[in-house]
Amino acid sequence: MHHQNAVVIDLKFARSGVLEALKGAFPGREVIDMGDPANAGRDLSGVPYAVVWKPDPALFERARDLKAIFSGGAGVDHILSAYELPDLPVVRFVDRSLTDRMSEWVVLQCLTHLRAALPYARQQRDRVWHEISPQPEARDVTVGVMGLGVLGQDAVRKLKVMGFDVIGWSRRQKQIDGVETFDAAGLGAFLARTDILVGLLPLTPDTRGLYNASLFAMLRQGGALGKPVFINAGRGGSQVEADVVTALETGVLGAASLDVFEKEPLSPESPLWDLANVVITPHAAAASDVGALFRHVERQIDRFEKGEPLEYVVDRSSGY
Repeated sequence: MHHQNAVVIDLKFARSGVLEALKGAFPGREVIDMGDPANAGRDLSGVPYAVVWKPDPALFERARDLKAIFSGGAGVDHILSAYELPDLPVVRFVDRSLTDRMSEWVVLQCLTHLRAALPYARQQRDRVWHEISPQPEARDVTVGVMGLGVLGQDAVRKLKVMGFDVIGWSRRQKQIDGVETFDAAGLGAFLARTDILVGLLPLTPDTRGLYNASLFAMLRQGGALGKPVFINAGRGGSQVEADVVTALETGVLGAASLDVFEKEPLSPESPLWDLANVVITPHAAAASDVGALFRHVERQIDRFEKGEPLEYVVDRSSGY
Protein backbone atom coordinates (compact mmCIF):
# COMPACT_ATOMS: atom_id res chain seq x y z
CA MET A 1 0.00 0.00 0.00
CA HIS A 2 1.38 3.40 -1.00
CA HIS A 3 1.12 6.64 0.91
CA GLN A 4 -2.18 8.38 0.38
CA ASN A 5 -0.50 11.40 -1.26
CA ALA A 6 1.38 9.50 -4.00
CA VAL A 7 1.31 10.45 -7.70
CA VAL A 8 1.84 7.98 -10.56
CA ILE A 9 3.28 9.45 -13.78
CA ASP A 10 2.79 7.72 -17.15
CA LEU A 11 3.67 10.20 -19.90
CA LYS A 12 4.71 9.18 -23.40
CA PHE A 13 6.73 12.38 -23.79
CA ALA A 14 10.44 12.86 -24.50
CA ARG A 15 12.12 11.10 -21.59
CA SER A 16 14.68 13.81 -20.95
CA GLY A 17 11.97 16.45 -20.50
CA VAL A 18 10.04 14.32 -18.01
CA LEU A 19 13.14 13.56 -15.94
CA GLU A 20 14.19 17.22 -15.83
CA ALA A 21 10.71 18.36 -14.79
CA LEU A 22 10.47 15.69 -12.08
CA LYS A 23 13.54 17.02 -10.25
CA GLY A 24 11.59 19.66 -8.38
CA ALA A 25 8.06 18.40 -8.81
CA PHE A 26 5.57 17.21 -6.17
CA PRO A 27 7.62 17.99 -3.04
CA GLY A 28 6.67 15.82 -0.10
CA ARG A 29 4.87 13.27 -2.28
CA GLU A 30 5.89 9.83 -3.44
CA VAL A 31 6.27 9.96 -7.24
CA ILE A 32 6.04 6.70 -9.20
CA ASP A 33 7.44 7.27 -12.68
CA MET A 34 6.25 4.49 -14.96
CA GLY A 35 8.90 5.44 -17.50
CA ASP A 36 11.47 3.99 -15.11
CA PRO A 37 11.75 0.23 -15.78
CA ALA A 38 12.28 -0.31 -12.05
CA ASN A 39 8.62 0.62 -11.51
CA ALA A 40 7.20 -1.83 -14.07
CA GLY A 41 5.87 -4.23 -11.45
CA ARG A 42 5.16 -1.76 -8.65
CA ASP A 43 2.05 -2.10 -6.52
CA LEU A 44 -0.14 0.91 -7.36
CA SER A 45 -2.88 0.25 -4.84
CA GLY A 46 -3.67 3.25 -2.68
CA VAL A 47 -2.28 5.78 -5.16
CA PRO A 48 -4.82 8.63 -5.45
CA TYR A 49 -3.51 10.62 -8.45
CA ALA A 50 -2.33 9.82 -11.99
CA VAL A 51 -0.78 12.13 -14.59
CA VAL A 52 -1.04 10.48 -18.00
CA TRP A 53 -0.55 10.87 -21.73
CA LYS A 54 -1.23 7.70 -23.72
CA PRO A 55 -0.58 5.53 -20.65
CA ASP A 56 -0.18 1.77 -20.44
CA PRO A 57 -3.70 0.31 -20.82
CA ALA A 58 -3.19 -1.69 -17.63
CA LEU A 59 -2.53 1.40 -15.52
CA PHE A 60 -6.15 1.97 -14.52
CA GLU A 61 -6.56 -1.72 -13.65
CA ARG A 62 -3.52 -1.57 -11.37
CA ALA A 63 -4.28 1.81 -9.80
CA ARG A 64 -7.78 1.07 -8.55
CA ASP A 65 -7.80 3.67 -5.77
CA LEU A 66 -7.37 6.75 -7.95
CA LYS A 67 -9.33 9.87 -7.01
CA ALA A 68 -8.43 11.99 -10.07
CA ILE A 69 -6.77 11.60 -13.47
CA PHE A 70 -4.81 14.48 -14.98
CA SER A 71 -4.31 14.62 -18.75
CA GLY A 72 -0.83 15.56 -19.96
CA GLY A 73 -2.33 17.73 -22.71
CA ALA A 74 -5.27 19.93 -23.55
CA GLY A 75 -6.95 17.03 -25.34
CA VAL A 76 -8.52 14.11 -23.51
CA ASP A 77 -9.77 11.92 -26.36
CA HIS A 78 -6.62 9.79 -25.95
CA ILE A 79 -7.98 8.81 -22.53
CA LEU A 80 -11.73 8.76 -23.11
CA SER A 81 -11.67 6.72 -26.31
CA ALA A 82 -8.98 4.15 -25.54
CA TYR A 83 -9.54 3.07 -21.93
CA GLU A 84 -12.16 1.74 -19.59
CA LEU A 85 -12.05 4.50 -17.01
CA PRO A 86 -13.29 4.48 -13.44
CA ASP A 87 -16.00 6.99 -12.57
CA LEU A 88 -13.78 9.79 -11.32
CA PRO A 89 -12.74 13.29 -12.48
CA VAL A 90 -10.56 13.66 -15.59
CA VAL A 91 -8.82 17.04 -15.65
CA ARG A 92 -7.56 18.78 -18.81
CA PHE A 93 -4.23 20.61 -18.92
CA VAL A 94 -4.93 24.32 -19.24
CA ASP A 95 -1.92 26.59 -18.94
CA ARG A 96 -0.67 29.89 -20.30
CA SER A 97 2.38 28.30 -21.91
CA LEU A 98 0.34 25.72 -23.82
CA THR A 99 -2.19 28.35 -24.91
CA ASP A 100 0.52 30.75 -26.08
CA ARG A 101 2.31 28.02 -28.03
CA MET A 102 -0.87 27.07 -29.86
CA SER A 103 -1.69 30.67 -30.76
CA GLU A 104 1.88 31.24 -31.97
CA TRP A 105 1.57 28.26 -34.32
CA VAL A 106 -1.84 29.35 -35.62
CA VAL A 107 -0.69 32.92 -36.26
CA LEU A 108 2.51 31.64 -37.92
CA GLN A 109 0.53 29.43 -40.31
CA CYS A 110 -1.94 32.18 -41.21
CA LEU A 111 0.93 34.57 -41.95
CA THR A 112 2.74 31.83 -43.89
CA HIS A 113 -0.16 31.58 -46.32
CA LEU A 114 -0.94 35.31 -46.32
CA ARG A 115 2.64 36.27 -47.23
CA ALA A 116 3.22 33.45 -49.75
CA ALA A 117 6.03 31.91 -47.71
CA LEU A 118 5.77 28.53 -49.45
CA PRO A 119 6.04 29.85 -53.02
CA TYR A 120 8.89 32.16 -51.99
CA ALA A 121 10.72 29.21 -50.38
CA ARG A 122 10.39 27.31 -53.66
CA GLN A 123 11.69 30.32 -55.57
CA GLN A 124 14.68 30.55 -53.23
CA ARG A 125 15.45 26.89 -53.79
CA ASP A 126 15.27 27.42 -57.56
CA ARG A 127 17.12 30.77 -57.42
CA VAL A 128 14.19 32.66 -58.92
CA TRP A 129 13.84 36.41 -58.24
CA HIS A 130 10.14 37.20 -58.70
CA GLU A 131 7.76 39.28 -56.63
CA ILE A 132 4.42 37.53 -56.22
CA SER A 133 1.54 39.91 -56.86
CA PRO A 134 -1.02 40.88 -55.79
CA GLN A 135 -0.17 40.66 -52.10
CA PRO A 136 -3.27 40.99 -49.87
CA GLU A 137 -3.14 42.43 -46.38
CA ALA A 138 -4.35 40.61 -43.28
CA ARG A 139 -7.41 42.86 -43.19
CA ASP A 140 -8.42 41.49 -46.61
CA VAL A 141 -8.55 37.89 -45.32
CA THR A 142 -11.25 36.33 -43.14
CA VAL A 143 -10.00 33.66 -40.75
CA GLY A 144 -12.70 31.34 -39.45
CA VAL A 145 -11.79 29.62 -36.19
CA MET A 146 -13.70 26.42 -35.38
CA GLY A 147 -13.52 25.71 -31.66
CA LEU A 148 -13.82 28.59 -29.21
CA GLY A 149 -12.53 27.14 -25.97
CA VAL A 150 -9.48 28.50 -24.16
CA LEU A 151 -7.17 27.84 -27.13
CA GLY A 152 -9.57 29.08 -29.77
CA GLN A 153 -10.42 32.32 -28.01
CA ASP A 154 -6.76 33.14 -27.46
CA ALA A 155 -6.00 32.45 -31.14
CA VAL A 156 -8.89 34.71 -32.15
CA ARG A 157 -7.52 37.58 -30.06
CA LYS A 158 -4.00 37.25 -31.45
CA LEU A 159 -5.14 36.93 -35.05
CA LYS A 160 -7.11 40.14 -34.61
CA VAL A 161 -3.95 41.87 -33.33
CA MET A 162 -2.29 40.92 -36.63
CA GLY A 163 -5.14 42.60 -38.49
CA PHE A 164 -7.08 39.60 -39.79
CA ASP A 165 -10.86 39.73 -40.06
CA VAL A 166 -11.77 36.92 -37.63
CA ILE A 167 -15.02 35.02 -37.15
CA GLY A 168 -15.68 32.05 -34.89
CA TRP A 169 -17.75 28.87 -34.76
CA SER A 170 -18.70 26.51 -31.96
CA ARG A 171 -21.51 24.01 -31.52
CA ARG A 172 -23.13 26.31 -28.98
CA GLN A 173 -22.65 29.98 -29.80
CA LYS A 174 -20.04 31.87 -27.76
CA GLN A 175 -19.98 35.61 -27.15
CA ILE A 176 -16.59 37.20 -27.86
CA ASP A 177 -16.20 40.98 -27.87
CA GLY A 178 -15.62 42.32 -31.36
CA VAL A 179 -15.96 38.94 -33.08
CA GLU A 180 -18.94 37.61 -35.03
CA THR A 181 -19.67 34.05 -33.92
CA PHE A 182 -21.83 31.23 -35.25
CA ASP A 183 -23.38 28.10 -33.77
CA ALA A 184 -24.14 24.66 -35.25
CA ALA A 185 -27.07 26.00 -37.27
CA GLY A 186 -24.86 28.70 -38.79
CA LEU A 187 -22.11 26.42 -40.10
CA GLY A 188 -22.89 27.08 -43.76
CA ALA A 189 -22.90 30.85 -43.34
CA PHE A 190 -19.66 30.67 -41.37
CA LEU A 191 -17.86 28.59 -44.01
CA ALA A 192 -19.09 30.77 -46.88
CA ARG A 193 -17.30 33.74 -45.28
CA THR A 194 -14.04 31.90 -44.54
CA ASP A 195 -10.75 32.26 -46.46
CA ILE A 196 -8.56 30.48 -43.89
CA LEU A 197 -10.24 27.76 -41.82
CA VAL A 198 -8.55 27.06 -38.48
CA GLY A 199 -9.53 23.82 -36.74
CA LEU A 200 -9.14 23.80 -32.95
CA LEU A 201 -12.00 21.44 -32.10
CA PRO A 202 -11.77 18.54 -29.65
CA LEU A 203 -12.39 15.05 -30.98
CA THR A 204 -15.94 13.92 -30.20
CA PRO A 205 -18.48 11.76 -32.06
CA ASP A 206 -19.82 15.00 -33.59
CA THR A 207 -16.43 16.21 -34.85
CA ARG A 208 -14.96 12.91 -36.10
CA GLY A 209 -14.49 13.21 -39.87
CA LEU A 210 -16.00 16.72 -39.86
CA TYR A 211 -13.35 18.21 -42.15
CA ASN A 212 -14.30 16.39 -45.34
CA ALA A 213 -15.02 17.05 -49.01
CA SER A 214 -18.49 18.47 -48.42
CA LEU A 215 -17.23 20.93 -45.80
CA PHE A 216 -14.28 22.07 -47.95
CA ALA A 217 -16.69 22.69 -50.83
CA MET A 218 -18.55 25.21 -48.65
CA LEU A 219 -15.52 27.45 -48.04
CA ARG A 220 -15.28 30.77 -49.88
CA GLN A 221 -13.70 30.59 -53.33
CA GLY A 222 -12.22 33.66 -54.99
CA GLY A 223 -11.40 35.55 -51.81
CA ALA A 224 -8.23 37.56 -51.22
CA LEU A 225 -6.08 34.41 -51.31
CA GLY A 226 -7.84 33.01 -54.37
CA LYS A 227 -8.39 29.59 -52.85
CA PRO A 228 -9.28 28.76 -49.23
CA VAL A 229 -6.67 27.40 -46.82
CA PHE A 230 -7.19 24.66 -44.20
CA ILE A 231 -5.23 24.75 -40.93
CA ASN A 232 -5.74 22.00 -38.33
CA ALA A 233 -4.12 21.80 -34.92
CA GLY A 234 -7.11 20.30 -33.11
CA ARG A 235 -7.38 16.54 -33.59
CA GLY A 236 -6.40 14.37 -36.55
CA GLY A 237 -9.54 12.27 -36.24
CA SER A 238 -11.59 15.32 -37.19
CA GLN A 239 -10.15 15.36 -40.73
CA VAL A 240 -10.65 12.92 -43.58
CA GLU A 241 -7.12 12.95 -45.00
CA ALA A 242 -8.07 11.44 -48.34
CA ASP A 243 -10.49 14.34 -48.80
CA VAL A 244 -7.83 16.86 -47.75
CA VAL A 245 -5.45 15.47 -50.39
CA THR A 246 -8.11 15.49 -53.11
CA ALA A 247 -9.16 19.05 -52.26
CA LEU A 248 -5.54 20.22 -52.46
CA GLU A 249 -4.87 18.40 -55.72
CA THR A 250 -8.06 19.65 -57.41
CA GLY A 251 -7.82 23.24 -56.22
CA VAL A 252 -10.79 23.20 -53.88
CA LEU A 253 -8.17 24.10 -51.25
CA GLY A 254 -5.23 26.31 -52.13
CA ALA A 255 -3.01 25.17 -49.27
CA ALA A 256 -2.99 23.54 -45.84
CA SER A 257 -1.04 23.49 -42.58
CA LEU A 258 -1.49 20.28 -40.60
CA ASP A 259 -0.17 19.46 -37.15
CA VAL A 260 -2.45 16.49 -36.45
CA PHE A 261 -3.29 13.37 -38.45
CA GLU A 262 -5.66 10.41 -38.47
CA LYS A 263 -2.77 8.11 -37.56
CA GLU A 264 0.40 9.38 -35.93
CA PRO A 265 3.19 9.43 -36.81
CA LEU A 266 2.13 10.28 -40.35
CA SER A 267 3.03 7.39 -42.65
CA PRO A 268 6.03 8.01 -44.96
CA GLU A 269 3.73 6.85 -47.77
CA SER A 270 1.19 9.63 -47.19
CA PRO A 271 0.80 11.83 -50.30
CA LEU A 272 0.65 14.86 -47.99
CA TRP A 273 4.45 14.80 -47.66
CA ASP A 274 4.92 15.51 -51.38
CA LEU A 275 2.41 18.33 -51.81
CA ALA A 276 4.20 21.65 -52.29
CA ASN A 277 1.30 23.64 -50.84
CA VAL A 278 1.26 21.83 -47.47
CA VAL A 279 3.02 22.58 -44.17
CA ILE A 280 3.44 19.51 -41.92
CA THR A 281 4.49 19.64 -38.26
CA PRO A 282 4.64 16.54 -36.00
CA HIS A 283 1.85 17.28 -33.49
CA ALA A 284 4.12 19.96 -32.07
CA ALA A 285 1.94 23.08 -32.34
CA ALA A 286 1.43 23.20 -28.57
CA ALA A 287 3.83 20.67 -27.12
CA SER A 288 3.25 20.39 -23.38
CA ASP A 289 5.81 22.06 -21.12
CA VAL A 290 6.20 19.22 -18.62
CA GLY A 291 7.28 21.53 -15.81
CA ALA A 292 4.17 23.66 -16.36
CA LEU A 293 2.05 20.50 -16.49
CA PHE A 294 3.35 19.33 -13.10
CA ARG A 295 2.77 22.78 -11.55
CA HIS A 296 -0.79 22.69 -12.91
CA VAL A 297 -1.36 19.24 -11.36
CA GLU A 298 0.14 20.38 -8.04
CA ARG A 299 -2.30 23.32 -7.94
CA GLN A 300 -5.27 21.08 -8.71
CA ILE A 301 -4.28 18.47 -6.10
CA ASP A 302 -3.88 21.26 -3.55
CA ARG A 303 -7.40 22.48 -4.35
CA PHE A 304 -8.78 18.96 -4.15
CA GLU A 305 -7.20 18.25 -0.77
CA LYS A 306 -8.52 21.54 0.62
CA GLY A 307 -12.02 20.50 -0.37
CA GLU A 308 -12.20 23.00 -3.24
CA PRO A 309 -13.54 21.92 -6.66
CA LEU A 310 -11.11 20.81 -9.33
CA GLU A 311 -10.82 23.10 -12.36
CA TYR A 312 -11.04 22.08 -16.04
CA VAL A 313 -12.87 18.82 -15.33
CA VAL A 314 -13.98 17.03 -18.50
CA ASP A 315 -17.68 16.62 -19.19
CA ARG A 316 -17.79 12.94 -20.14
CA SER A 317 -21.06 13.41 -22.05
CA SER A 318 -19.60 16.03 -24.43
CA GLY A 319 -16.08 14.62 -24.53
CA TYR A 320 -14.25 17.78 -23.49
